[in-house]
Amino acid sequence: MPQPLLSEADAKDLLRCICFKTGPPRTVGVELEWLIHDLRDPRIALSTARIEQAHAAVRALPLASALTFEPGGQLELSSLPAASLTECIESVSADLDAVRTVLRGHGLVLTGIGQDPWHPPRRMLHEPRYDAMEACLDRSGDAGRAMMCGSASIQVCLDIGHEEPGPLGYGRRWQLAHLLGAVLVAAFANSPHRQGRRTGWLSTRQFQWAALDPVRSLAPFDGRGPRDDWAAHVLDTPVMCIRDDTGPWPTPEGLTFRDWVRTGLPRPPTREDLDYHMSTLFPPVRPRGHLELRMIDAQPGDDGWMVPFAVTTALFDDPAAAETVYRAVKPLAETAGPQPAPRNPLWTNAARSGLADAELQAAAVVCFAAALEALPRIGASAALCEAVASFTDRYVARGRCPADDLLDLDLSPESPEPGLDHGKDIRP
Repeated sequence: MPQPLLSEADAKDLLRCICFKTGPPRTVGVELEWLIHDLRDPRIALSTARIEQAHAAVRALPLASALTFEPGGQLELSSLPAASLTECIESVSADLDAVRTVLRGHGLVLTGIGQDPWHPPRRMLHEPRYDAMEACLDRSGDAGRAMMCGSASIQVCLDIGHEEPGPLGYGRRWQLAHLLGAVLVAAFANSPHRQGRRTGWLSTRQFQWAALDPVRSLAPFDGRGPRDDWAAHVLDTPVMCIRDDTGPWPTPEGLTFRDWVRTGLPRPPTREDLDYHMSTLFPPVRPRGHLELRMIDAQPGDDGWMVPFAVTTALFDDPAAAETVYRAVKPLAETAGPQPAPRNPLWTNAARSGLADAELQAAAVVCFAAALEALPRIGASAALCEAVASFTDRYVARGRCPADDLLDLDLSPESPEPGLDHGKDIRP
């Protein structure tokens, strides 16, 4: 059925209302990306045939989570919206157990690192979307290919919040996400290598996201309010491509979605085009009817992902913790300056130095203490609280992050040992 054409006013209304569906926070979700490596030696380059066989076997599983694969073969599980943190963790954990069992049968393992430390980018999925994405992002350098084919993250999904002001209001949560986001980058940085060498960044993944494109990875922060800022940002960002059923997707340079709507060229855009355009924007926080926090590196160990998920959920959805943390991170706005995340000094320091940055560590200490107090109030298990406490003691209190552990290992291609023990859980 033909899609109705879209006017500029229609687009603004959709972006302001559909993307910011307000209401009391009730559900949580998580999206987990994983690298796939050889079980015995992660430095072994996997053949396309081997990865495709493993993908096919995993697709046959009856999973509760949505299963997708990234262009470089990375695996992603996206949970259903859950009524509680515990419900979400139990569901995703069951799916991960099933996936790991199948992959082990193929001699493979899921690896939780933000950026592949050994292998150069290699695209395995050849579809019009990824052909166009690669062509578009190549204009800004090689960060796009590294992101597409070798990165992995933890994305926390939270409700927008209600209309009223206060700790659970959508305006406060939007602002909190962009300030707390830098603390989360620093605390969970876990990607200091690329192609066997140190990059000088503790979160190489975050550094690369900031370098993807002049506009596409920026936060909308013009001061007009979350809804208007987001609508303007989406409309004024160049389209990555124009979908076409007859051949390769064109990748026009400099054509904003606003220009496309106004000119109707090369064809008038539809609601589906707007939805697709939003999926090609990669800001650190993306509103999609909920808030999608996209700044956390994948974490080590089978269960390491639970700690950032638990901490972030507690700090947003417990009113007392949200208020405490907002007061702690609000002064960071001065460090951030007028530039939008993730290219301002605050986010740059977080990606480069992690919690070695004294200002970020001080904020993290307050945030993790508030999370530990809040977790029992939102129904977290004793084991999950203990995992957060252990992470706090091992990293936050010492001004360290998981990337520091990787720097203590020899991950060079010439090392006689692969450096990572994938056969055991290395939870903090």
